[in-house]
Amino acid sequence: MTSSEHSERFGRIGLWNTALGSTDPSRRAEITQVAAEIEELGYGALWIGGSPGLDQAEPLLAATSRITVGTSILNIWQHEARDVAAGHARLDAEHGGRFVLGLGVSHAEAVTDPRAKEELRQRPYTAMRSYLDALDAAPRPVPASGRALAALGPKMLGLARERALGALPYLVTEEHTARAREALGPGALLAPELKVVLETDPGRARTVARAYLERYLGLANYRNSLLRLGFTEEDFAGGGSDRLLDAVYALGDTDTVRERVEAFLAAGADHVALQVVTADVPHALPLAEWRALASALPL
Repeated sequence: MTSSEHSERFGRIGLWNTALGSTDPSRRAEITQVAAEIEELGYGALWIGGSPGLDQAEPLLAATSRITVGTSILNIWQHEARDVAAGHARLDAEHGGRFVLGLGVSHAEAVTDPRAKEELRQRPYTAMRSYLDALDAAPRPVPASGRALAALGPKMLGLARERALGALPYLVTEEHTARAREALGPGALLAPELKVVLETDPGRARTVARAYLERYLGLANYRNSLLRLGFTEEDFAGGGSDRLLDAVYALGDTDTVRERVEAFLAAGADHVALQVVTADVPHALPLAEWRALASALPL
């Protein structure tokens, strides 16, 4: 696909949020109302964080009519490929191809099964390739155009280019985006996530940013990705150095966010998934911030 085709399908800017995938019945009405407003605001895609399943995408698809909805990402160790393929086919048919299956190998630190943990440490690329083979072999296969990979390193980016629509990199910078575009080539989707703290006081912004980033800095695949970008172990201490925070977050007002989005797009992204971080993540639906960004960004 071309960049313009990706933009037509996803828009240039979307939202990444974990609470949109909440399975709490008491939040269902709130979530569907918010999803409908997000669509009206003009965002191009909704990305459900927190290792969601397909059932968490269905209410968002039902509440909307235009916006693309994706998992970012479905954990391949928690869902059988045959079941995922059947669910994808149903959602694809019922909602006009608006669902995209984002897939990831998760983290060795988060996997409890000993066999899976060892395979993930040693062969994450092989594990993902085998899962894609299973999706292809299912009675109703998931086409490459209906799936994307949470790819960071060169091998997984290559797999995203060859076997999927493209890549959904998480916790990355403009430099990583440029490298990913080179690895993916011109036709594959590149939709990085970018964290946002809408706070003009630098000290308060960094306090919120560090509190959230610390959990990710304990995961080896993110640390390794950041080390490849030139950060050091010292940058990971205490929730992240100022240098690291400034690289992986947009900290400040809506103008700051717009500038960072433009920088990611200039580096080769087709679409940028904004994750608004507040003191209440991952439970918050920061509608006020999403409204403010919609007024300031070229949606």
